[in-house]
Amino acid sequence: MGLMNSNSRANVLMFKKLMVFSLVMFVFGYALVPFYEKFCEVTGINNLLQPDVLTKDNWVDETRWVTIEFDANTRGLPWQFKPLQSSARIHPGEPITVMYEITNSSNREIAGQAIPSYSPRFLEKHLKKFECFCFTKQVLKANETRQMPVQFVIEPGLPTDVDTVTISYTFFELPDGGGTAKK
Repeated sequence: MGLMNSNSRANVLMFKKLMVFSLVMFVFGYALVPFYEKFCEVTGINNLLQPDVLTKDNWVDETRWVTIEFDANTRGLPWQFKPLQSSARIHPGEPITVMYEITNSSNREIAGQAIPSYSPRFLEKHLKKFECFCFTKQVLKANETRQMPVQFVIEPGLPTDVDTVTISYTFFELPDGGGTAKK
């Protein structure tokens, strides 16, 4: 009987240790997200979904032109999404506004979030967005169509050998519809 009691105690002790370990890992998992967000905020890393500020010391490099190509995609959404112009030609430092149109082709309200991507990859260092639908989730009612602006500037510091860039947005469905909607 003593051996059984000893094994039982060892099992209970091991179970308690595993439960504490599981609880610590669960709390760590939840704490990691705000820690990561704060780290990115402090270091300026991964600042894709925050508006930039137009400063008074912006200047326009009128000695060169940059062609910007616009792209729009959806992943797993019954939405049609497109830029209203396929490209634009600007001087670096010149602010520009581009309109995108999105249509929810389904019979239900859907929330989505746009994630930007750039080519060449280093473009994000020279691209300052002041207004973008990608900063917030978008909620479209059934069969709703909406036009949304993106206001930005490509800084004159863009390497001079780059004369064509691509700005692309991909909308993903938000399963829980979390956050506040920008209507």
